[in-house]
Amino acid sequence: MATVQPFLENYAEVVGSSVIDQLRQLATSLQGKKVVHINSTKEGGGVAEILTKLVPLQQELGIDSRWEIITGEQKFYQCTKGFHNAMQGEPVNIPEPLLRVYEKTNEQNAEELRPMLEEADVVFIHDPQPACLLNLCPNRKGKWIWRCHIDVSHPYRPVWKYLREIVSPYDASIFSLQAFAQPLPHTQYLIPPSIDPLSEKNMFLDQKEVRSVYEKFQIDMERPVIIQVSRFDRFKDPVGVIQAYRMAKKFNPLQLVLAGGGASDDPEGEAVLEEVRAAADNDPDIHILMLPPDAHRTINALQRGADIVIQKSLKEGFGLTVTEGLWKGKPVIGGDTGGIRLQVMNHHTGFLVSTPEGAALRIRYLLQHRNRLTQMGKKATKFVRRNFLITRLLREHLTLMVGLLHGAEDRIELV
Repeated sequence: MATVQPFLENYAEVVGSSVIDQLRQLATSLQGKKVVHINSTKEGGGVAEILTKLVPLQQELGIDSRWEIITGEQKFYQCTKGFHNAMQGEPVNIPEPLLRVYEKTNEQNAEELRPMLEEADVVFIHDPQPACLLNLCPNRKGKWIWRCHIDVSHPYRPVWKYLREIVSPYDASIFSLQAFAQPLPHTQYLIPPSIDPLSEKNMFLDQKEVRSVYEKFQIDMERPVIIQVSRFDRFKDPVGVIQAYRMAKKFNPLQLVLAGGGASDDPEGEAVLEEVRAAADNDPDIHILMLPPDAHRTINALQRGADIVIQKSLKEGFGLTVTEGLWKGKPVIGGDTGGIRLQVMNHHTGFLVSTPEGAALRIRYLLQHRNRLTQMGKKATKFVRRNFLITRLLREHLTLMVGLLHGAEDRIELV
């Protein structure tokens, strides 16, 4: 019977065997190290998607890596959603009682997680939700890193002042781009997120499967389709996407797909969804799809069948759906903000826009210049292969851990 290849080896077909060899070499000095990732949701949003793949790959490399979540009541998520909005610049005043709920919830989670966290060699705390755990683990022995996935370039200062006191004692922090970071009294690393090219959301699908998904949702593949995949969040500007669609449709036959879902740590999703439905006004060519968190293959098919991918965010930490669209050979029309600027090379892999009018203009241009659309799509796939696959993210996490754990040594032997 043939031996099944290790999971990591499967990526060699995408990135080359030398990349896999480098990952194994980097991991030699991390064998058996206890690594813990903490965030606030197992599903919904880019952080959960990344950890779903990153943690098993670390385990395959011989690292004792674990992923845990903290849980809380509605008021806790109301507070942390306020943090998220304020960190992106919205003037949100968070009442003292909500801050006390936030702190108390971290204390309750620390009771269960403390033994594991204090024994860990490296702890990654993702975003503000579990940030208080550091100060609740006084006997910790390892290095603690705060991983901020949010654009904090222009935060609402009163809220950032509160959070800065909490995250300053960390040993290091990670931001997706230099522009996102704020001054902190420790080492800061820049590590953009990534996608998994072998996951159900990004793997190759044949045209028959793509067509069956379109038939299921009664979307006509004979007419142009534009799609935005994201949570129903005001910062994703789904209403602005509808406005752009209406303007572009005056000149081209067009359909719009808004596909998304919710996340357990986002209490505003239902209200935004109602705003989107009202804006759509029962237009039969606007398909609003509420998909379950595990609908990865469906999203893959929807993106592959579309002509253009949209991500018209007003604020965006990174936007994994941008990279997903690029990987599938689609030009992306993205909001000129945050991490989208790192992915959409204007006029090369897509277009950056600031208004619904600008998005409509670019939609019209691409639909009327099919050769340019195809050329951009090919460039987009190559760009993602070089810069935004999970093997690159894994390498940078390994390098960071090696540096933090062996930083005082004159030499680090990599066998």
